[in-house]
Amino acid sequence: MDIAEWRKQIDTLDQQLVALLNQRCRCALAIGELKQAQGLPIAEQEREERVLANIRAANRDCGGPIDDAALERIFNCIMAEMRRLQGTGS
Repeated sequence: MDIAEWRKQIDTLDQQLVALLNQRCRCALAIGELKQAQGLPIAEQEREERVLANIRAANRDCGGPIDDAALERIFNCIMAEMRRLQGTGS
């Protein structure tokens, strides 16, 4: 493939990532509503540690090339945004 074809593939993948992130946001908002109704805290360190362990395992299954540390940085940002959404409800 040439550069334009690779970039087209990246553009398609970016659109899929955006759709998946929005799905994840909707799930997080629903969880946030349940947490609020049950008087539970927004942040759950144990759950976030399990999420990171799951993404490390998924990365091993995929065979990279992205390393675990990079994925952890990405998912820490994602989880921070989910906490923000759960806290504000929007």
